[in-house]
Amino acid sequence: MSLYSQRGVSAQKEEVHKATEKLDKGLYAHAFCKIYPDYLTGNNDWVNVMHADGAGTKSILAYLYWKETGDLSVWKGIAQDAVVMNLDDLLCVGITDNLLFSSTIDRNKLLVTGEVLETVINGTQELFDELKKFNVNIHYLGGETADVGDVVRTIAVNGTMTARWPKNRLITNDRIQAGDVIIGFSSFGQTVYETEYNSGIGSNGLTSARHDVLNKFYATEYKESYENSLAGNVVYIGPHRLTDTVGSEKHQVGKLLLSPTRTYAPLLNIFFENYFEAIHGLIHCSGGGQTKCMKYLPGNFRVIKDNLFEPPIIFQLIQQASGSNNREMYQVFNMGHRLELFTDAASAGFFIEAAKKLGIEAQIVGRVEAGDKKELILKVGNEEIVY
Repeated sequence: MSLYSQRGVSAQKEEVHKATEKLDKGLYAHAFCKIYPDYLTGNNDWVNVMHADGAGTKSILAYLYWKETGDLSVWKGIAQDAVVMNLDDLLCVGITDNLLFSSTIDRNKLLVTGEVLETVINGTQELFDELKKFNVNIHYLGGETADVGDVVRTIAVNGTMTARWPKNRLITNDRIQAGDVIIGFSSFGQTVYETEYNSGIGSNGLTSARHDVLNKFYATEYKESYENSLAGNVVYIGPHRLTDTVGSEKHQVGKLLLSPTRTYAPLLNIFFENYFEAIHGLIHCSGGGQTKCMKYLPGNFRVIKDNLFEPPIIFQLIQQASGSNNREMYQVFNMGHRLELFTDAASAGFFIEAAKKLGIEAQIVGRVEAGDKKELILKVGNEEIVY
């Protein structure tokens, strides 16, 4: 059993998928989000989309960093994580405008102060104000904030995002076909709309990242930060403190782990305005990492990714600390690109050049071939991994 499983989490969420398998799949079975008829007005030319997600256990890392350093600003990053994990999923079906957002924050009031709540809530609005500069309009409709110390140890920051959208401007992934190339857009570096280096970690796999990278100091000092029934050999087994620095650039471990999830909204807004018809499919490589695309293929295809990004330092740090093999790493983490776009080879250059103008590295990472089953092949160095 992997360390990930021993900690009570699952990259593929098998039990969740089984629990929801009888629910309506929506109008488009292969779309990245469930898309439903326009129940609000009954207009057959429009659809309704609603999505729920959050920052996950990344909020525990923010709690530890805040307790250790007193830096409240990390909570603004958690606010961004909760928004972007919703927003970038909706982006993958073509929606960038007139979005409605409602937040849900559950906290243990004895440990998490009102200042933290203010930073999360105000940070959410500040992000929306920033995105308006790129013609991405999100309306903050409030939400629910509950003091439920008997339910959560520290804090959980989640949200729901919804939109009404015209059918003729949807990305449903049904156009993915043999012969397509796959463009990967980096999750790391610094875009023109970011104020500092982004490690690329996103908001997935943080349970493993936290326990594999950080050391036993945190198990001793902050018992509220983990499930106390877990075996000691899977709890905070790494070599680092949050304030340690690593690599030639002297990145702080805490800042690498807490880099706010990058949104691709400014980029995709450009794509939808200028190259919409050339987009055959979009995948947000969140839970499931580089295997995420398998769930949304519209038929039996062999997907080959043989030109992936060199993993940025955060993933090297996690792999060195955990001893995880490449198969598990690429199934849990995005490993360098968190958005991929399927298109024809002739159109690829337009997307890559547009990304570079925003400071986002982009490259053709793979291709789609005909197959007799759904199959994913990753080439990592000299290793070939088949899913």
